This record gives sequence, C-alpha cells and structure tokens, in this order.
Amino acid sequence: MKPNFASFSRRNFLRNVAFGTVLFTTPGLFAEQLFETPSLTEGPFYPDVMPLDVDNDLLIINDSITPAVGEVANITGRLLSANGSPLKDVTIEIWQCDANAVYLHSADSTPKKKQQDKHFQGFGRFTTGSTGEYRFRTIKPVAYPGRPAAHIHVKLKKGDRELLTTQLFVRGFPGNAQDGIFRDTRDLIDRELLLADFVPVKDSKIGELAASFDIIVGRTPDENSFPGRQPRR
Repeated sequence: MKPNFASFSRRNFLRNVAFGTVLFTTPGLFAEQLFETPSLTEGPFYPDVMPLDVDNDLLIINDSITPAVGEVANITGRLLSANGSPLKDVTIEIWQCDANAVYLHSADSTPKKKQQDKHFQGFGRFTTGSTGEYRFRTIKPVAYPGRPAAHIHVKLKKGDRELLTTQLFVRGFPGNAQDGIFRDTRDLIDRELLLADFVPVKDSKIGELAASFDIIVGRTPDENSFPGRQPRR
C-alpha cells in the first residue's frame, strides 16, 4: 500500500527528517507534498547596473581569459511546482558578492573599487528547459560585513512577473547561526530547503565544488495569484 504522506504529523515529519528517513524534495516521491522553497528578502544589492555579460558562467566575463578569484562552484538543480512538475521557460537569476565581499552595485562597489574583483560577473541568468533543470558556474559564496552567512541570492521570473525571491545558504557554514536572515527562518523544514552542500568534484584538477539546489514554487507561471508566504526581512 502506498503511504499517505499527508497523514504524517508535523512532529513525526521533523523526527523523520532528523533521522534522514524522509526525502521531502525528491520529485515523484509523494510529489503532491513537496514543500515550497521559502521566500526571502531580495536585499539591497540587486545590481543597479547590469554587467555586460549576464550568462550563467559568472567566472568569465565575455571573452576574458582571466577568471574570477574564489573557489569554483557548479550549482545545479531543478525548478519544480508543488506537485513535482518541472517548470520550463522560467528565468532564474542569481547574484552574490565576489571573493573580496563586494557586490556588483554602486552602493557597495564604489567605496571599494580597489578591492572589487573586476573579473567576477556578480550576476547571471539561466532559462529552464523542459525538465526544469538549471546550472550556474560561479564561486562558493562568502560572508561579508553585516551578513555572517555565506549566501547566494536567487530570483525567478516568467516574463515580467516575479515568481519567487530567495537565498541559497551553505550547509554547515559557521556564520549561519549568527545571520539575521537565516536565524529568522525558525522552521526546521524551511531551513533545510535553503541549505545546500558544497562538495568536491571528483578528479577536478582545480578543486571545483558542486552543489545541488532544487527550487519548489507554490504556483505555476500561468497562475494569476500567489497566496504564499511573505518574504522574510
């Protein structure tokens, strides 16, 4: 008999999560019960002037031969609806500070021009295909003054409509517990949905890392309203 996942109490679910027995982000497994990726604040440093290059490789700007400084990280995942269906033709944007903790934003980079990594794109886009998959090549995020948790900002768009804004955090990063945004996400399940493991890529000669981060949205791009939770500030 197929288990009725909906009958699990929240307490039992949390207990199962603690023992690693419930894969609540696995597409196809109790797919109707996938938990939505929490909405978090956009923050003050969404680029005010877009870079010349906005592709999904943030390490190389256009035809430059000089890569950005930092630990190379390959971030992949799938964009899914709450019932587990892949969402295509959705634009995923990411932005983050460089290895020197400087954002691609005039309010942050202007006072720090000597420190900013001019080879780091700082912002990228990728449009999902029929399987909902996406990928980015970037650096492992770092913390910066005021935000002790290393993180990457994520925004989903369908045309001129924004579907979700959230943040990706590094699992096990020491500053997570002190970070106001992450700390305010008190629900254990929500926290799990915001975390990703950055693990070494086997046989990589440059020490690359890989992280998998599935994104679950509570509405499809065709819906006109979004009854979901408000962003945490």
